[in-house]
Amino acid sequence: MNRAFTCLRCRAPRPRVRAAAARGFADNGKRPSMAPKPIIDIKHIRQNPELYELTCLERNYPRQAENPARILQLHSRWQELQRQGRSLRERSNLLRKFLANPATSSGDEDVADLRAMTREQVQEEARRLKGELSGIEQGEAAAVGEMEALALEMPNLTSDDTPRGHEPVVLSYINEQPRFDEDASEEAVWRSHLHIGSELGILDFAGAAASSGWGWYYLLGEAAQLEQALVQYALAVATRHGWTQVAPPSIVYSHIGAACGFQPRDQNGEQQVYAIARSQADADRGVPELCLAGTSEIPLAGMRANSTIDAEDLPMRHVAVSRCYRAEAGARGADTKGLYRVHEFTKVEMFAWTAPDEGEAQDVYEEMLDIQTEILSSLGLYCRVLSMPATDLGASASRKVDMEAYFPSRRQHGLGDGWGEVTSASMCGDYQTRRLATRTRLDGRMTFPFTANGTALAVPRVLAALLENGWDEESATVAVPECLRPWMDGKERIGGRRRGTRAAAKKAGEHQGE
Repeated sequence: MNRAFTCLRCRAPRPRVRAAAARGFADNGKRPSMAPKPIIDIKHIRQNPELYELTCLERNYPRQAENPARILQLHSRWQELQRQGRSLRERSNLLRKFLANPATSSGDEDVADLRAMTREQVQEEARRLKGELSGIEQGEAAAVGEMEALALEMPNLTSDDTPRGHEPVVLSYINEQPRFDEDASEEAVWRSHLHIGSELGILDFAGAAASSGWGWYYLLGEAAQLEQALVQYALAVATRHGWTQVAPPSIVYSHIGAACGFQPRDQNGEQQVYAIARSQADADRGVPELCLAGTSEIPLAGMRANSTIDAEDLPMRHVAVSRCYRAEAGARGADTKGLYRVHEFTKVEMFAWTAPDEGEAQDVYEEMLDIQTEILSSLGLYCRVLSMPATDLGASASRKVDMEAYFPSRRQHGLGDGWGEVTSASMCGDYQTRRLATRTRLDGRMTFPFTANGTALAVPRVLAALLENGWDEESATVAVPECLRPWMDGKERIGGRRRGTRAAAKKAGEHQGE
């Protein structure tokens, strides 16, 4: 199969890249026959329509807020079709019985009217009933299919622990707040990781703009080494806590991404996913659409699709390092300069299945938060821990906790008082496992495990925070946290001589939208 990468966000054509139309996963939402069949609890939606409507409104899904009422209408229609079908089947069975042996039915009062009909008339009525039944069965299937499609569109129910509205709640802080000389404006400029990295010659945005476009970057020398150190440290911490390492694929079926709650476009209509182009012949043959994974959460969840996890294996906790691909790098501006918002990056991700038990799921979730806190604390970053509001949750999450690091350059540009997200952790209940047909057996009955996911370490943003917070203008060096030194050849600082120039830093800024 001849495949080419397709940026669903870009409109300008590039070699081997075409602009893709805004569409759903896998042929405009048509699920391939080999895809897991979702097992959605539509009965719960019917029994609690107001709850689901409120959830959609609180989560900023205004269109989907109408789905519960529509599901109720479709269910009523389905029930009426069922009643009609039963009546027609009873009559059809009677006709078949009469046609098979009229003599045995001679004493049956239900066939009294049939005795007055010719055999040809009975046969004609049987054919008519067969056609009507076929239409009713098609109507039933259409109603069920539409109910399922409407249910799949809706986000997960929101946890009671999630703040309503638009504002997060600060839960705690990590480490002490750094202090900078607010009057040293020239010094503050050089605290931008974009300028620091360009001056030291360890970040190259101009070269990446020439080779790949805006939103990509090169890590050189000690920055590339620092990336590997961050990855190895995060893996070491998670492994020490009992998480099993996994090396996942970076390409997944688009329907797997959709089942995990990742849609081609976000709520603001911005493209999120890089699809992989198919030839028309492949599409006509039903070859499933593929995409680049935006996080290893997707292939990790997908590895148990259409399978049953033994209850004794729960909780099952995995940690993976992968390259991640995001089409939505955002509009150019101070918020997106440098490494803060990029199209491709390395991330260490935690993913877990637990028994369908709130207590066990909470224990694993708290462990994720503890691992995140340990990593950020050891790196010496000043962070705050936030319980994110309902409007900030992705479709699969019932609760989300973010950790934001302090970036001097973001404060200088008036971006959130300097805070920038570096980790996120979500509880998803059975939202993903129902859509992926991942089951477990509990007390003799089949049910669906819960899932949770959390960032162990997203390299670019953490690397940027380390450059900005560890920069010393006088020595032109950046401090290396002690926990990373085993993977940095024991170095306590990187830099030490001006390997780049201010002109190079300025040029890098131009390529980043300055």
